[in-house]
Order: sequence, then C-alpha cells, then structure tokens
Amino acid sequence: MDVKLDASWKEVLKDEFEKDYFKILTDFVRNEYKTKTIYPPASKIFSAFDYTPFNDVKVVLIGQDPYHGIGQANGLSFSVADGIKLPPSLQNIYKELNDDLGIGVSTSGNLETWAKQGVLLLNATLTVEASKAGSHQKKGWEIFTDAVIQKLSDQKENLVFILWGAYAQKKGAKIDRNKHFVIESAHPSPLGAYRGFWGSKPFSKTNDFLKSKNLQPINWEIKNK
Repeated sequence: MDVKLDASWKEVLKDEFEKDYFKILTDFVRNEYKTKTIYPPASKIFSAFDYTPFNDVKVVLIGQDPYHGIGQANGLSFSVADGIKLPPSLQNIYKELNDDLGIGVSTSGNLETWAKQGVLLLNATLTVEASKAGSHQKKGWEIFTDAVIQKLSDQKENLVFILWGAYAQKKGAKIDRNKHFVIESAHPSPLGAYRGFWGSKPFSKTNDFLKSKNLQPINWEIKNK
C-alpha cells in the first residue's frame, strides 16, 4: 500500500502499512473524505511525519484528536492553521510557556516551527469528522500511532516524551524509560490545567535534558503572524 509521507518514516513503518487493520483503516478514511467533511485536509493527514523525519525526532508531544472546527486542524497535535483563533488548550500551553521560559504569548497557533526542530506533534487519531469529536476513534488510527511510539522507543535513544493528561499517559505506557525522558502532567485543557499542568515547566525540562545529552535545545518561541 502506497502511503505518501516522509521517506524515513515510510521505511520505518513499511510493515505497518501492509497489515490488515491499516488497509481497513485507509478504506474507511478514503470513503469518509468522499462523503463527509473531514479534518484535517487529506493532504495534511501525515503532516507530523513530513515536518519531523524519523531521524530528526527529539521530542514527542502526544495529543488525542485533531480539532474538529472549520479550518483548525493542520495535522499537528495542539496546532492550528494560521489565522485561526487559539483554542483554549493552546492558550494554556502558551501561558505555561511564558511562565516557564518567559517567552511571549503568540497570536499564531501554528506550531510548524516546533515540528521543524524535531518535535513530533503526534495525535493518537489522525482524522475526525467535522463537529464530531472522537468520531474516528477506534477505527485503527490508535493501533498505528501505538506502533509509531513503539518504533521511536525501540529504535532511538534520549527522546523526550511529553504526556499531558491520562489519555496520553496511557498511550505512552510502553515507552522505555531507561532510554528516554518522560514528562507527565495534567492536560492543558481548561478542565485539567489546574490539576498540575500549571507550573509543570515541560519546556525548560525538555531543554535541560536535551542539553545534558549534548543535543540542540528547542527554540519554543512562536512568532506572531
């Protein structure tokens, strides 16, 4: 099965693309795009992998579903397309970033610059029907993204995994913590941020770890557009 995404990932995941569940999943997704409004645009389903080739991954930030509002989803977890109002979770991420590193709060929610520096912005489910949160869950995407996380854990060293909330923490349960640095806290959503997201300092912790391994830290600043 020919899946169009960055060549490095294509090689790492080639066995996954031949499995029965993935064939069923791709048939389902193709039909959904033909008959319904689905986000993100089909060309951006695998944007996280295109912006962050396998060999460049330094940080993995796990989300759940793409945003399901008009024009929001751009294939990167927590990120929105340019010109779109910041969702509440992203507003809180920026507030924590400001508190953690003193970086000003951007009006742009497009996190492509993080992705280009090695931050894999991975949603557990890569597609969603408009206005129907979770509508493409349990169709096979979770199996695929579990495989992605397993490949990263097994084949790389000294990655930072950022797991916000119970869902992401469960998703990351099999990460080898002897090889990688795992940051866990509450989710940045308005319902969860007060339970431990505020003050968790994930951005400085990530950079401190990367520097301790002689790796280039992430420039977390998102410039206004």
